[in-house]
Amino acid sequence: MLKVNGKEIPQSAIEFELARLVRFYAQHLPEEQVRQQMNVLRERAKEQAIGARLLSDEAGQLDITVSDDELQERVAAFTAQAGGEARLGELLKKQNTTLDAFKEQIRHGRRMDKLVAKITSSVREPTDAEIEEHYRMHGDEYTASEQAQAQHILVSPANDSADAKLAAIAKMNDLRKKLQEGADFGDLAAGYSECPSGKEAGGSLGWFGRGAMVPEFDKVVFAMKDGEVSDIVETQFGFHLIKKTGHRDAERPSFESIREKIRDFLRHTLRGDAIAAHIADLRKKAVVEGI
Repeated sequence: MLKVNGKEIPQSAIEFELARLVRFYAQHLPEEQVRQQMNVLRERAKEQAIGARLLSDEAGQLDITVSDDELQERVAAFTAQAGGEARLGELLKKQNTTLDAFKEQIRHGRRMDKLVAKITSSVREPTDAEIEEHYRMHGDEYTASEQAQAQHILVSPANDSADAKLAAIAKMNDLRKKLQEGADFGDLAAGYSECPSGKEAGGSLGWFGRGAMVPEFDKVVFAMKDGEVSDIVETQFGFHLIKKTGHRDAERPSFESIREKIRDFLRHTLRGDAIAAHIADLRKKAVVEGI
């Protein structure tokens, strides 16, 4: 059990920090690389949860004011996002909290924002030289993975019996015959596929990288040529017909195309360093248990 100054940090707080880290790094690195770093990110999420608690305690102790106007502006924004006061009330009830408690959470959040702004107020901007050096050293990390674009038709057996599987295969063979006779793949997907992508998008799965689909599907689609329709493919979800509609090779992006993305990344890193240094000072005086 993780505790800071005798106060427990719930697992939900750690998961919240992990989700924030994953969202941030997913904007700057390929999905595969983010997945490879999950163990590191989990440990960092734990440290960030500790830091968040220390900052929260500090924000509560300092004389940081949040005006009623600021609070109302934030409440109005959340109310609009929720779809109105009635809908917000329903959401708060589901979370077993009240509007007053919600407002206090917002007020505390604004105190935290102001504390962080104060801590990072003197942080400099990354220089052009630093951005160029980062690209030179880490440009390959921004390389987009090989990707495919495809449509599919899914038919799932009614149960695990041999007869149910044979019936599903017979249906797929009938659909493949219709395709060979000139039927439109999207129309058949809309009419027969049991995947939500069928009715919603003519079976389109959009663009996806290697490893995003289950292995049997992944292996087939990346071996196909554009415009080709597969034989029947069996996965844990049932039987598929796949039409490959596009392919992108992995390629290193140009410096100009990701200059601002790198600037944002370095800016975030510099701000993070300042906050980490501040938290390190707070932690020297704190009692942390359960690491």
